[in-house]
Amino acid sequence: MSVKALAKNVRIAPRKVGEVVSLVRGRSVADALTILDHTPRRSAIAVKKAIQSAAANADYNHNFKPDTLYIKEITVTPGPRYKRFRPAARGMALPYELKTSHIRVIVDGAQRQPKAKKSASKQPATKKEAK
Repeated sequence: MSVKALAKNVRIAPRKVGEVVSLVRGRSVADALTILDHTPRRSAIAVKKAIQSAAANADYNHNFKPDTLYIKEITVTPGPRYKRFRPAARGMALPYELKTSHIRVIVDGAQRQPKAKKSASKQPATKKEAK
């Protein structure tokens, strides 16, 4: 079983995010976070947050061991484009687009053993039942 996290509408072009994603693809989560800490690109912050989110989902929601997690798959797809206009000479307006990205991270690892539940001993609910 694998766990995923999505970072949608990140205001960075997918081509720029893809360069950073290729640095961490297939690595363990701990290695990937170390690499991203030392990567001097703005998109490294968004990728790091997506990986941390996937790791937290695996740990808290799906009972995975945090030190065994690795990045099974990480993809970047283009998101919506924001159309804008820039003022130009002679009263003209030149169009441009602000590109966005969707970052999808899938992590996998070893699951923890479920804890054995303690059997609740029958205790009286009220004082009357105790007599």
